[in-house]
Amino acid sequence: MDECPDLLNVEKGELEVKSVVDDIKTEEEEEEEEEDEEAMPHSEFLDIFEEGLALMVQDPLLCDLPIQVTLEEVNSQVALEYGQAMTVRVCKGDGEVMPIVVVQSATVLDLKKAIRRYIELKQQREGGVKHIGWKYVWRTFHLVFNGEKLEDDNGKLKDYGIRNRDEVTFFKTLRKK
Repeated sequence: MDECPDLLNVEKGELEVKSVVDDIKTEEEEEEEEEDEEAMPHSEFLDIFEEGLALMVQDPLLCDLPIQVTLEEVNSQVALEYGQAMTVRVCKGDGEVMPIVVVQSATVLDLKKAIRRYIELKQQREGGVKHIGWKYVWRTFHLVFNGEKLEDDNGKLKDYGIRNRDEVTFFKTLRKK
């Protein structure tokens, strides 16, 4: 009979060990499930982000931005509201007006880069031409403000007298024969 209580004690001890091991396994399984829930596919994350961005664009401050807005466009719009940036209206030969946002201290080169970015984003959204040779564009076309050609890439727009909402014209350079 003495053996039976020891056997019962051993069995109880084993049961307690098994119970602790089961609890640990359950906790590990729960952690794995939580990790699986936290790990989200990239496409699903992008969908959630785009939904949030679409809601943010409904704000009156950002309502002028397209639905597929970039962070750069949001930052530009905020800078405009705080007076840290200005809109330069670039008029093309076909009558299209491109609202280009640049910082207040922008140079002609900054304006050219902003025009390039604007056109590239527009093409991505509309599915236009895939590649533009920008060296060719700037050799063939030039920017003009109040009859003055913006030749110096390092020249500040303010030095040319360009202010917020001023119009700059995008002209084709005439070659001498």
